[in-house]
Amino acid sequence: MSTQKAEAPKGKLGVLVVGLGAVTTTFMAGVLATRKGLAKPVGSMTQYDKIRIGKGEDKKYLHYKDIVPLAELDDIVFGAWDVYPANAFESAVNAEVLKAKDILPLKEELEAIKPMKAAFDKNYAKRLDGDNVKDVKDRWDMVEQLREDIRNFKKETGVDRVVVLWAASTEVYVPVDEKIHGSLEALEAAMKADDKEHIAPSMCYAYAALSEGCPFIMGAPNTTVDIPAMWELAEKTKMPIAGKDFKTGQTLVKSGFAPIIGTRCLGLHGWFSTNILGNRDGLVLDEPANFRTKEVSKLSTLESILVPEDQPDLYGHGNDEDTQYYHKVRINYYPPRNDNKEGWDNIDIFGWMGYPMQIKINFLCRDSILAAPLCLDLVLLSDLAQRAGRYGTQRFLSFFLKSPMHDYTKGEVPVNHLFQQYVMLKNAIREMGGYEADEEID
Repeated sequence: MSTQKAEAPKGKLGVLVVGLGAVTTTFMAGVLATRKGLAKPVGSMTQYDKIRIGKGEDKKYLHYKDIVPLAELDDIVFGAWDVYPANAFESAVNAEVLKAKDILPLKEELEAIKPMKAAFDKNYAKRLDGDNVKDVKDRWDMVEQLREDIRNFKKETGVDRVVVLWAASTEVYVPVDEKIHGSLEALEAAMKADDKEHIAPSMCYAYAALSEGCPFIMGAPNTTVDIPAMWELAEKTKMPIAGKDFKTGQTLVKSGFAPIIGTRCLGLHGWFSTNILGNRDGLVLDEPANFRTKEVSKLSTLESILVPEDQPDLYGHGNDEDTQYYHKVRINYYPPRNDNKEGWDNIDIFGWMGYPMQIKINFLCRDSILAAPLCLDLVLLSDLAQRAGRYGTQRFLSFFLKSPMHDYTKGEVPVNHLFQQYVMLKNAIREMGGYEADEEID
């Protein structure tokens, strides 16, 4: 796929979110408050980061908007689907992330964002019990109804383009099945045959979005677009896809801290990570089948940064049953903490002559406060990618994601090293601005 300079945006940008919960209402409130001059979009790369273009005498450090034609925050129009009928104002109040003083000035605008009925299958999120749900005949009907929702949203709001962002709960783990997920033809046949076991509701959202000319972003660890059939659809429709799982708290720390151990050539015996979380996401993840989806995502980060095969002396030390360091991830549902999750990491390292040391990290995060700017960046950069003629998996967006999509059918290893991901991001911005991609990933 050839790289080209991105076209300037025309008209309004529709942002359709799946899930009107803590993350998306915080995202929406932040954008609306920033537009009114009531808040600052702290944490957003697209709003704050500066990168270098040119070298020598031509070298300049510029904000993204001065390099590429990003959509303006004033041009964003929000819409949503959710299993609960509460509007964005009610949901923001219920989420208890933001204070009343930050929500009340936005009441009118947030109240106007009413969720459409969700495409939902309780078997994929047993802990959720909403009644704002579509009545569908089968998975194909689910797709058709979602496509109609997107068309109606465009018509009613007059937006020029739409990006669809999944920020709903983690679904039950769906293993990739080559017979079903290996080709677009097989996937469509399974949808028409109402194969509920292999076709998750999120796949219907992704299929509908891509078919309606909307980039799709998977913000949970669901298998959704991480299958060859969806890659084929993204190629066919010339749409960008990105995923999976917003990189907010503990994995952000891991992808930034593991390179310290690797670069300094220290050894690793084990890394134990545990989280306590009390919001709706924590409730859903308390179900073992849903946690399995998240566990696969969170475990994958470390193994591609500290590779036992590359440095057996440093990372080939495990217990008797293992050939590498021990890596364990836990998530515990703890309602009193609500959206203020806590990530604990215990890292057992060793140094000169094998002498042991320990590192302890305790990150008291606010899940939605960290996720909201990622939502903004992923939406604006996916829209930009589409206007630059980029389609298929957008690897440059790995910086924002826990478990970056990659072509595992060809043995491709995802880049999880935060600073290598940052180089990919900067190079893509340069290219879409018509400049040379002049940094290498070492």
